[in-house]
Amino acid sequence: MEKTRLTREFMAARVAAEFQDGWIVNLGVGMPIMCSSYLPAERTIILHSENGVIGYGREATTEEATPYVVNAGGQPVLLQEFASIVHHGDSFAIIRKGMLDVAVLGAYEVGANGDLANWKLAGRRGGGIGGAMDIAACAKRIYVMMEHTQRTGEPRLLPRCTLPLTAPACVKLVMTDVGLFEPLGDSFRLLEIAPGFSPDEVQSMTGARLEMAATLKEVEI
Repeated sequence: MEKTRLTREFMAARVAAEFQDGWIVNLGVGMPIMCSSYLPAERTIILHSENGVIGYGREATTEEATPYVVNAGGQPVLLQEFASIVHHGDSFAIIRKGMLDVAVLGAYEVGANGDLANWKLAGRRGGGIGGAMDIAACAKRIYVMMEHTQRTGEPRLLPRCTLPLTAPACVKLVMTDVGLFEPLGDSFRLLEIAPGFSPDEVQSMTGARLEMAATLKEVEI
């Protein structure tokens, strides 16, 4: 079987399949935003954005776009029939009250203990923590979407993060371009694997020890 890493679109669709009916979901800037175009049609998912757009849906085309109706990354989106536009402060009140059922964030590193590092790279001055600090600390669940390795080939799934943390022990699932993983504390459980890859190959690309799920299967939507 041909070996190929998962596309960002496929990753987004797989993560969106985890959203349950009635959940309030925050999608972070970057790859996570793509999840809005793959919401399960049979479920009501309330997408929340820090800028105060609550209840948006897929990205809008140029013809559909409405000024100022945008997601956290500034891309135009369509509003669902139950949507509301609220003050920025009220949007953060939703976060800080713990009302987010899940937030999907990008990351530089994830530790086997669920630690999240997504705001500062090594050797760079400053960083861009933004609203991720509030979200990671307050959401009921954090899912991460990221490429499995750095451009240099170094792993992003590690026993412990080497970069400054955004929040400790908050990540519940990690979707990468080679599989779906669950932090266990001292290792990651490989739940689903990209077509063509073997567990040994995925382990060789991973900085932490992997345990294979008894139900390990290829990633599917």
